[in-house]
Amino acid sequence: MPRKRQDQPPDEVRDILSELQRVLNLEDATGNHVGDAECGVYAFYDYDDEPIYVGQTNEKLRVRIRRHLSNQRTDAVAMNVLDPFEVAEIEMWPLWELTGASASESKPLLASAEFSVFRILQEASLFGAVLNEKLVAPAPLMMLPDSVRGRIVPAELYERRKHPDIRIARRAGAIAKLAQVISERSVQPGLRRTLLTQARRLEHLARQRLEQASNDA
Repeated sequence: MPRKRQDQPPDEVRDILSELQRVLNLEDATGNHVGDAECGVYAFYDYDDEPIYVGQTNEKLRVRIRRHLSNQRTDAVAMNVLDPFEVAEIEMWPLWELTGASASESKPLLASAEFSVFRILQEASLFGAVLNEKLVAPAPLMMLPDSVRGRIVPAELYERRKHPDIRIARRAGAIAKLAQVISERSVQPGLRRTLLTQARRLEHLARQRLEQASNDA
């Protein structure tokens, strides 16, 4: 049996990256791989189908999303705003009409698309919020293209990670790390708003778990 290379990531990480690649290669209504769109908007959802992050990109959807969820860290991950462990599904809105456009040319449409998605997610969220440190800047609302959405966590691993006790422990750890960042730096109010949203999410999950345990007793 061939030996595994020591620099290989754990099996769980490889499995998730494999599923991520599959989702990025899904075809949209145009028949193209959605991850190949040069510009677009994306959103992350947790194991309760709760939207937790929204962003835009002009460097290809697959490149930007993989930077969030792989070892190529982004500010959101580095600042403990976004915990990749919590991302169960991704949704993408490709803007094919911006193919070949410069950054300045694509900026207005990207801003409108991101704000339109943000408004939809904000209304869908139980907490009326996502974890973005910076609020998405208001822009004219627009008719969004058809989105593509998929789960990036394999079925067996999904069931294990979905367990509320695991998620409570993970979320509490993320809150502690974020609070430490805030305590050691001069930060903008947006980071404190994110901390409050995370605390509300933790409290909701812990309360649900207590009710479930009480009913099972």
